Amino acid sequence: MLFRSTGLGKTELVGKVAEMQRQGDYLIMHVDVVEPVKWRIRVALSFRDLVKVIGACAKAAIISFVLSPKQWRNKEPLHPGGF
Repeated sequence: MLFRSTGLGKTELVGKVAEMQRQGDYLIMHVDVVEPVKWRIRVALSFRDLVKVIGACAKAAIISFVLSPKQWRNKEPLHPGGF
């Protein structure tokens, strides 16, 4: 997982989802950043946030990406460039 933030300039963070748990009316996602620093980022997703994410994932282009056998075997995905 790659992260960019306007607050960090051109710095790109590399991380991975560590865990997800329910806490009250939110799902808390923990992301471990491993490069260039070691951080743990926590994201609190509300029900409405999840509806937006699921709606965005319901598009044909996203579904075909997720179900693609090529992606399941892809151990070194190409960098997305500027994002």
